[in-house]
Amino acid sequence: MWQRTQLATTLDDMKILRILEAGSWLLGLGLTGFFLSQLALGEVQRSSDIASFKDAYTYTEPDLALWSSERIDAWKHARANVSEDITALLSIPELALEVPMYNDSSDLSMDLGAGLILGTAAPGEAGNMGIAGHRDGYFRALKDIQIGQELSVTTPEGHQRYRVSNILIVDPIDVEVLDPTPHQSLTLVTCYPFYFVGAAPQRFIVKADLIPQTSVASTTVKATDT
Repeated sequence: MWQRTQLATTLDDMKILRILEAGSWLLGLGLTGFFLSQLALGEVQRSSDIASFKDAYTYTEPDLALWSSERIDAWKHARANVSEDITALLSIPELALEVPMYNDSSDLSMDLGAGLILGTAAPGEAGNMGIAGHRDGYFRALKDIQIGQELSVTTPEGHQRYRVSNILIVDPIDVEVLDPTPHQSLTLVTCYPFYFVGAAPQRFIVKADLIPQTSVASTTVKATDT
């Protein structure tokens, strides 16, 4: 009698274990499905944010008043013949400047706007983000920039504000201005003097640091004229 009772108890325990095991599997599958659905929804939202961002900023007409005629022609040609994705928007309110940013600092990217210097930090990353632009196009407005002024970088993921901490004029070989920093910073690079005829011999550098409480690698400065 005792053995039959013990066997029945063991069988009951096994049934309970099987039920618990099945429940655990169902719970695990449910959680996995929920996680994957959230991942998919997040990707859909991210794609939607990127599309909205591009629609908002890609076709903004710049103020061409300070631009050289050659730069205006290059910009119009690039706009008409090239489709390149904007990755961020650089704004300097006190200069009434808005510049679309692209993923590299090729001549094409800088004909369209400003380019992220390869090897420097991407928008939102810790480190020194280098941005290059033509001195006779969008970046001619930098001739009036002052220490203490604010600028911002906007991406589909967020908005970062920076404050200008230093303005330098350097030789093209002085690439240490693009060295990594332990904190989020930004370096604007263009050729100098702004109205020099021919290939400008120097570089105009604007350094800015991320303003605290705001949401949110080394390369060479091109020796050719920008």
